[in-house]
Amino acid sequence: METWWFLVLEFAVALTLISMSKRQPFPGPSQRYGYVLLIISFLLLIGETAPRPTGIQVHLFILLTYGSLGLIRGVHNMLVSREEVIVAPLAGILFSVSATAIMAEQWDSLSVFEEYAAFATIVVIGGCQTWLVFRGLLIGRLPLAWSKAGLVALERGQVSGAHGALECFEKAWDLEEEHLNPMAWIALQKINSFIGNDAEAEHWSKRLSEAGGEDAVAKEWVSAIEFALNSQQPKSEEE
Repeated sequence: METWWFLVLEFAVALTLISMSKRQPFPGPSQRYGYVLLIISFLLLIGETAPRPTGIQVHLFILLTYGSLGLIRGVHNMLVSREEVIVAPLAGILFSVSATAIMAEQWDSLSVFEEYAAFATIVVIGGCQTWLVFRGLLIGRLPLAWSKAGLVALERGQVSGAHGALECFEKAWDLEEEHLNPMAWIALQKINSFIGNDAEAEHWSKRLSEAGGEDAVAKEWVSAIEFALNSQQPKSEEE
């Protein structure tokens, strides 16, 4: 096997992670995973120019190890903490390709039973990877995480702009998890009212009323939004 194909894969996955991380409510995990993979890819590229180039087995071992670590963390982020959804499917690509390539390298030395077992393993890996792509990249919406990210941005005083509170809360409502929508709508209503955007505040107030009004939202959430806004009041008065 040619090592250049694996280098292309490593760089492609790393750059995709870094690029797509901007669309996640919490971009940190995918950015870190992508940058570390990019550094590993550069080191392997430098190894290709050495008098004794890096062997294919080194690439496969690194991809398998780093991909499995990313899978464990990525699945946790996607299903448990629900912070982001792109590390798991992209780490799964690294794991799937490397695991399949390792079995393909050893295919000639396998017995008939081992060949059937290896084929079944490849099918299972392919099925799991398909589910990860479908669950993460195609339907991976994170309304609750966007609300959390919006509150974090609001507490930092970042109301507008990229990954600001308004942008995060506007992405925090979803038709499939309607019980979470009032959290975003009341935040948008209060933030727009705070910055003097009365038309938008009225729009989100109507949406909130349709969902049951402020009573449909936990008091702790409302208090957190109001506290974050009140903490910015002195700054606004100084300006």
